[in-house]
Amino acid sequence: MASTAPVRHARKALLWLGIIHLVLFAVLTTGVVLSNTKVIGENAASFEPKLALDLQGGTEMILAPQLEDPNATIDADQLAQAVAIIRERVSGSGVNEAQVSTQNGRNIVVAMPGEITTEQRDLIKSSAQMEFRAVLMASSTFTAVPEESRTKDADLPKPTAKGDPNNGSDTNWITAEWVKKFEAWDCLTEMSKTPRTQFAADGPAIACEIDPEAGQAVKYLLGPVEVKGADISSASSGQVTNSQGYNTGAWGVNLSFNSEGTEDFKKVTQRLTGLESPRNQFAIVLDGSVVSAPRADVGITDGNSQITGNFTQQSAAQLAQQLKYGALPMSFTIQSDQQISPTLGTDQLKMGLIAGLIGLILVAIYSFFQYRLLGLVTIASLLIAGLLTYLAIALLGWSADYRLSLAGVAGIIVAIGLTADSFIVYFERIRDELRDGRSLTLAVENGWSRAKRTIMASKAVNLLAAVVLYFVSVGNVKGFAFTLGLTAVADLVVVFLFTHPVLQILAKTRFFGEGHKLSGLDPSLLGAQPLYRGAGTFRERKDLTEVKAKDRGAAKEAQRRMTIAERKRAEELERRSGGTATAVKDEIEEETRG
Repeated sequence: MASTAPVRHARKALLWLGIIHLVLFAVLTTGVVLSNTKVIGENAASFEPKLALDLQGGTEMILAPQLEDPNATIDADQLAQAVAIIRERVSGSGVNEAQVSTQNGRNIVVAMPGEITTEQRDLIKSSAQMEFRAVLMASSTFTAVPEESRTKDADLPKPTAKGDPNNGSDTNWITAEWVKKFEAWDCLTEMSKTPRTQFAADGPAIACEIDPEAGQAVKYLLGPVEVKGADISSASSGQVTNSQGYNTGAWGVNLSFNSEGTEDFKKVTQRLTGLESPRNQFAIVLDGSVVSAPRADVGITDGNSQITGNFTQQSAAQLAQQLKYGALPMSFTIQSDQQISPTLGTDQLKMGLIAGLIGLILVAIYSFFQYRLLGLVTIASLLIAGLLTYLAIALLGWSADYRLSLAGVAGIIVAIGLTADSFIVYFERIRDELRDGRSLTLAVENGWSRAKRTIMASKAVNLLAAVVLYFVSVGNVKGFAFTLGLTAVADLVVVFLFTHPVLQILAKTRFFGEGHKLSGLDPSLLGAQPLYRGAGTFRERKDLTEVKAKDRGAAKEAQRRMTIAERKRAEELERRSGGTATAVKDEIEEETRG
């Protein structure tokens, strides 16, 4: 077989397809090996896809709101807001099939596949209410000051006639009442309370910063809230760099504020730069605890800030995820925590796999019936698309905690038919070219140039539908939309890098190139037009009235596929030649020679 340009391009495409599969398999294998040797974290890689709650089971938690009055009613809007935020937190990747719902109009039920880690529990129940307050006083004595050592009444700050405080750093906030509270405050006792003491946003507050590794803590008296956590537009974790741009190895959380937060943050940091310690510090308070209290050396005008402290990579990522999706309107405690069995079970998974196998067999039967041995290309394409999808799902289970649900299996089954449509469109374009009298090599190239536009338009519609369905739905429907979109991408890869290249190569073989009757590309069975053979000769095309019985089906097919212009031309030729079929044939051949 001569190595022509189409064949060379086909071999390159097949080589790239093989490289893609090898890379995916190598990455997955590396992840499995590292997981078995405990080199990577808890989200271990596996050659098998991770299963969702309905097929594997998992953990169910019931969250109860923390309220000072246990008989108080819960606002329905606040509960709905909490459900939305928790759903975003536990589904950071968007496809791990977690289920979040309300119970009795008061509690929230969270069901997640597999076992839930301590970090995930904290991520779910923490309110992540962040506030930015100026520091008024600081003390390394984080326990309560003994009564005999406390400030005497005579030495406590006296009311002044200056009026209300001008800003969050104004010393008028430091009244005798707050000094007494500050000295009597015990950080360890207060931080163990459930719920913790709440302070008004427009007044002073007391909070503590604890370093568990060093066994130290700092107690702060803080001014009112000057920048709200709601003004955070985005949050991400990353390693901290110093003023020279060098990586310190520590982890922090990068924050970006909206326009209102940027302006407020600018005013505060510019004001603090002219104050003495500790009033030049700005405390970042999360759920009643000081995460960090950095010193303001320069005004920050671009709305970007970084929280540093005793962060690990995991805790920094957790805090960034909490802040990114917003603060809960209230805090929750875990009322119950239990393992649950699969809601559907392995029987349904087996039935789904059987349904997929039946669908694949039906597609194979139709392909062999309609396209003879050309159907082997369809089956091979489907198998390669399935392998590509399987590797992608396994890799996503490791990298993005993707969980395959029964709805996702249904999406893959539906995709079998959608994928087969691409091959049918392409094959029919090739057969149309053969009917017009072109050789198989030329029919493959012309058919591909016409079919790929249709295939790409079809897959674009599938992807658009999957994307819209994914973003407007919740729960298992997301899994269906995700696998539907994933298989559409896999279909495009296979059609461009396998189906078309294979047909380019098969067109050069004797079996397919010469149109063997079992190839599915026999021109005589397709009702082909006269084919130019060279030296002024043409392949004879039998007249429709003189076709043998065994060829009538192909002749009728050719007549059915004639365009309106071709039918009018045939009728005109028949009228001009007196209506005899032989004369019509002779005149057509004469015009063709001309």
